[in-house]
Amino acid sequence: MKICLFGSARDSVPEIYITQTEALGRLMGLRGHSLVFGGGARGMMGAAARGVCAGGGRLIGIAPEFFNKPGVFADCDELIITEDMSTRKDKMIELADAFIIAPGGVGTLDEFFEVLTLLSLEQHQKPIVLYNIAGFYDGLLSFLEKAAGEDFFLPGLLNLFAVTDSPAAALDYLESK
Repeated sequence: MKICLFGSARDSVPEIYITQTEALGRLMGLRGHSLVFGGGARGMMGAAARGVCAGGGRLIGIAPEFFNKPGVFADCDELIITEDMSTRKDKMIELADAFIIAPGGVGTLDEFFEVLTLLSLEQHQKPIVLYNIAGFYDGLLSFLEKAAGEDFFLPGLLNLFAVTDSPAAALDYLESK
């Protein structure tokens, strides 16, 4: 399975996020999955890539041309360069069979909401996991529950993705779909 991981590219985040994302990547590789990601060597992306490599998996990086600078990219089996960030996201969504949303910032939230919106509109049937390391997404989940409770969207939306902090549970969910 080609699993797309969206997550931060920053190395300055707390170490628990890096180590847990690397553990997830390693298990992905051991279970025979490929990683579709932004191609970065840092942050959650780099951690996942290192883990997948350690587990024997394949890396498919997708990045915009303006990131094509020395030291930015991980050593990918395949690197696809796109014109811009929007095209990059579209290509990642196209190539992926499933999505894991690791801790990240506004770019990661944009990617999560895009794949969730597309799933809710039946534009794809690809499973999504919110990888909630150390409760990172607890505030977001509270917001989503409040928005659903106040009828800003159908409550069923919250059932369209799984939430876990366990690498095994994340992959078990994706593999069951």
